[in-house]
Parts: sequence; C-alpha cells; structure tokens
Amino acid sequence: MNNSSLRMAAGALGAAVMLVVGVTVVQGMLTERWAPASRAELEQASQLLEDRFPDRFGEWEAEQELESDPKELERAGAVGHISRLYRNTRSKARVSAFVVSALPHDASGHTPDRCYPGAGFQVGESEHRLMIPLADGRQAEVFTGTFVKSGQTLRIFWTYGIPAGRSGGGLEWIAPQIARIALNRQPAVYKLYAIADETRIGRSQSTLECEQFIAQLMPALDAALFGGDPPPPVPPGSDPAAPTPAATDAAFID
Repeated sequence: MNNSSLRMAAGALGAAVMLVVGVTVVQGMLTERWAPASRAELEQASQLLEDRFPDRFGEWEAEQELESDPKELERAGAVGHISRLYRNTRSKARVSAFVVSALPHDASGHTPDRCYPGAGFQVGESEHRLMIPLADGRQAEVFTGTFVKSGQTLRIFWTYGIPAGRSGGGLEWIAPQIARIALNRQPAVYKLYAIADETRIGRSQSTLECEQFIAQLMPALDAALFGGDPPPPVPPGSDPAAPTPAATDAAFID
C-alpha cells in the first residue's frame, strides 16, 4: 500500500473514531450518564414535592389521596410523587393531579401518548400546546389532549417544571416538542398531569376546570416549595379569571 493509500485509510479511520465518540457523548448527555446533578439534588426536590405540595389553593381543596401503580412509577423514573383528587369548592368539579420528580431522561420518556394506549385507551383529541395565564401574571406552557376507553373520555393536561432561574426561585412550566433535549442536564424535573373526566362534565367545562386548576396551583406550588406569598384565595361566588389559551402549531413528538 502506497503512502497516499495509507493516509486515506488513516483519515477514514480517524473520522470513524470521531463519529463514534460524538455519538457516545451525545447519548451520554441525553441519558444523564455524565449529568452533573447529584442524587442528593433529585432526592431533595422529591422530598419537597411530597412534603409541601399544597392541599388547598384558590378554589381547590384536596378530596382524597389516589393510589399509584408501582410499576407505572418505576417506568416514569419517579423518585417522589403526588397523586391526589381535588374538588372545586365553587363548581364542585373534580380534577386529579399526578406529579412526579425525576431525572429529565425519565420524565420525558413516559408521556400520555405512550402510557395510556398501554392501558387500553385510544387517542381522542390529538395533543396540542397551550399557554395558560397564571394567577400571579406569569404563563405556563402545557400540552393537552383526550384519551378514550369504553365510553369514558379523559381530558389530560401535562407540563414540565424546571428552575426558572430568576431571583426568589420558582418554577418555569414548559411543554417542549422534544422534551429530552430541552430538559437535558436539569438537576431534576417536575412533571405534572391534570386530569378531568370529560364524560361527566363535557369538553368545554373539563378544559376550563383544568386550566383554572393549573392557573391557581402553580403560584401556590412556588410559594410552598420556595417560600413567598401565594396569591390571595378567590372570594366565594366570584368569577375567577378564566384563561383563554391560544393553541400553537405543535405536534407532540418525544
């Protein structure tokens, strides 16, 4: 083999090595193999979630704790979790909240479009992204869609909470199209589902109740986790601000 051939072979080998190294590095980052977050940070976030998640906020109060399937929690990578049914003191509507704290790779991989079909549900309304105005003036980005089984329709909202990076702490709620990349290298992620039985109260009402649930929960959760004052409770009989979200063009691909 002449020198020219040797140089070409060496160049091809070097390119192949660089490609393998690059793929390995990217895969390691996306799976948190080399993530800087310590286990202690995730466990602390999980403990705060379970100890401080509010029982009452705005018009909502906890009605009962719900059982969670250990296998589902394991698949979700949940280190901490909340599963609770809430009742609106004005409308009497009920919304269940399922929240986990997990590493980004685990939180982003267990989504309704993957777990609900496995439980026998079919996709009803395809998921789409909304912006919900919160009670403290911020906004939360969420996904929503419906899942149907045996005459029952569930309206589900889901979103990811990450540190907002602003003074005073707090969480920013986002719904990225490719969550695994957007959440990468966060020390811990909170993932929230708000679920209403659309079969009982109808499409418009279930959507409105979930939006108001999220609008009132997020500021109260910030206050519970990081300190500060939650927004004042809604006076009985008043008409709380009803969010009017605008959908964006977004397919949920994770």
